[in-house]
Parts: sequence; C-alpha cells; structure tokens
Amino acid sequence: MASATQQATSSDATPPTAQISVTVTERAALRVAKILAGEADGKSLRISVDGGGCSGFSYKYDLVDDMTEDDLVLKRDGATILIDQVSLPFLEGSEIDFVDDLMGQSFQINNPNATASCGCGTSFSI
Repeated sequence: MASATQQATSSDATPPTAQISVTVTERAALRVAKILAGEADGKSLRISVDGGGCSGFSYKYDLVDDMTEDDLVLKRDGATILIDQVSLPFLEGSEIDFVDDLMGQSFQINNPNATASCGCGTSFSI
C-alpha cells in the first residue's frame, strides 16, 4: 500500500514552523479525487477534530472552498486534503485511509495518538 507524507505548506511559501507528518494512502487519495471531481473547481476535503462523540473527540469531514494560510495541505493523485492547526496535534503521525468492505465504505484514520476509540471508528480519546 503506497502512501505519501506531505509537510505543512502555506500560500506565501514561508517555511512551516513545525514539521507535521500525516500520510494519505493511495486508496484514500483516489476516493477523495473521485469525490472532488463531482464538485466545483477549487474544492478540498477538510479533515478536522471536534470535541464530542462517544469517546471524547470525533473526526469531521467537510468539502470546502477555503484554505487558510496555516493549513496542512496534503496533495496526492488529484486529491487535496486540508487539516487545520487546531486539529494537527491530534492527528500527528496518523494515516488517512479509505476502506471498502462488507461493513460499508468509509474513511478511516489510523491514529497512533488515540488511546481508545469507539466501535464505528469515528470517535477517539487521547
């Protein structure tokens, strides 16, 4: 399974203050690219971490037009994924994957920072 690690980038080409590592599998990138192909130009998938969920934090996925200067921008195979600065510490070292199995299709985040997660995989605790 191929994956790509991207470093934080900003629109003004200023070097990032921290090197954050998040990987995106080929399956996830291809699925994001397929979703974005049906949207208006300039859309990206934003992944963020919100308080709540049965384990304390939950992953949130949104299609957005806007990118902030301090977003981590992950680009691979035609996909653009954004992660905001508040969510980055929770996702450090994570792998974003897409799974298609008997239980259904979903994005899954393999997060080494999570100490527990719910059965459906959408919420976690640290």
